[in-house]
Amino acid sequence: MALRFRLCRRDELPEGALVERVVEGVTWPVLAGVLDGEVIATAGVCPHEDVRLGGGELDGACLTCPGHGYTFELRTGACTHDPDLVLRRYRVAVVDDEVWIELA
Repeated sequence: MALRFRLCRRDELPEGALVERVVEGVTWPVLAGVLDGEVIATAGVCPHEDVRLGGGELDGACLTCPGHGYTFELRTGACTHDPDLVLRRYRVAVVDDEVWIELA
């Protein structure tokens, strides 16, 4: 059974940028934003060495970790430097303009 957590209101998420949110009940920060009209939410910590991704560089749908430069495709979580690393993505639902994330 998946757990659902309220992230924020939909209008609080920028288009083409990411914001870092702390969600009660979730151990690490969450990065969220709108890319090409799609709400994206991922773990805000790099799976390589637990560096916070909030200061990373966003280029389209690719986010570069500020710690070691690993780049992740936000739609899939795939790492362009190491195929064994995957950035955790969250299933997102928008209900009545509220954004919810689901932890499986």
